[in-house]
Amino acid sequence: MAKFRIATPAGASFTVAGGGYGYEMEALTPIDAEIYEIAAGSEAEFVAAAKDADALYAKGRPITKAMIDGLQRCKIISLGSVGVDTVDVEAATAKGIPVTNCPDTFIEEVADHAMRLILATHGRLVEQDRMVREGRWAEGRPALLKIPRLRGLTLGLIAFGHVARAVAERAKPFGLHIIAYDPFIEEMVMTERGVEPVSLPELLARADIISMHSPATASAQRMIRDEHFAQMKPTAIYVSTGRGPTTDEAALIKALDEKKIAAAGLDVLEQEPPGGNNPLLRMDNVILTAHVASATARFDPARRRRVGLELSLALTGKWPMSCVNPSVLAGSGLKRWQPVSMERGPNS
Repeated sequence: MAKFRIATPAGASFTVAGGGYGYEMEALTPIDAEIYEIAAGSEAEFVAAAKDADALYAKGRPITKAMIDGLQRCKIISLGSVGVDTVDVEAATAKGIPVTNCPDTFIEEVADHAMRLILATHGRLVEQDRMVREGRWAEGRPALLKIPRLRGLTLGLIAFGHVARAVAERAKPFGLHIIAYDPFIEEMVMTERGVEPVSLPELLARADIISMHSPATASAQRMIRDEHFAQMKPTAIYVSTGRGPTTDEAALIKALDEKKIAAAGLDVLEQEPPGGNNPLLRMDNVILTAHVASATARFDPARRRRVGLELSLALTGKWPMSCVNPSVLAGSGLKRWQPVSMERGPNS
């Protein structure tokens, strides 16, 4: 039996089930660790199979308080995603278990996709494509004559984390004026990047394009609601590449239907995949993608190698790189480490 045993729900999220763990094992094989899958339906079945695990690789299903409370030896819960809303972080913190994610692995990809949606939604690209395919060629130019040119418009960023900052960098060459709202970020962080800090009401009133980047925290649940859409320009477009629950989807549908805003570009929805009766599926002024903003050829290798590294660090007594509940580290007995170089890594 291996020295360290890592439990994980059966199958792999974001990829094909049973796709193997070769990337994770690059960091885990040297420390004599193994990953074993749990094909458990209920919370009790999961606990019975995972209670003696040294670590938990969280994927494919929510990890609840009951499941975390049942872990007897777990030193780390690791996620291969930016969001951590599938794990009860509060329960893990109470039990002294660090929870890790991949906050900086897919920044460029998500920012690219946000910019892609901004450009495509502003230019009504999907609608224009449909007109050509349906023999409505003559309708294309008149439709765009109602749209203001991109240069000189105002882009409003809700939240100003890594992705939003990368979007701002991409938007500048297009001549957009950029404003941002984030009560948790110092204004200097924005102004140093040529971004104007504003309040949320000011952003909603001024922005021609609004790009939502807030994480799915409890305080951000349905952060943008009816009253917020009512404050936007009727010509505004709304883009979201963060998390679906940060936007009240019914309010967004109403705003689009009543022409309180002009269009939307969405990579995330409240319910994924959407039900067949979701009105967004039938709206010509909405562009939808299937929560794919981070997906490129490097997606799986990058995030899975990161998970393997985080697991390896914690199991060998070192601090993980990206702990979302850092208060647990002080009393964990884990030691800080300093990588010698990016090529050699922390265990060199």
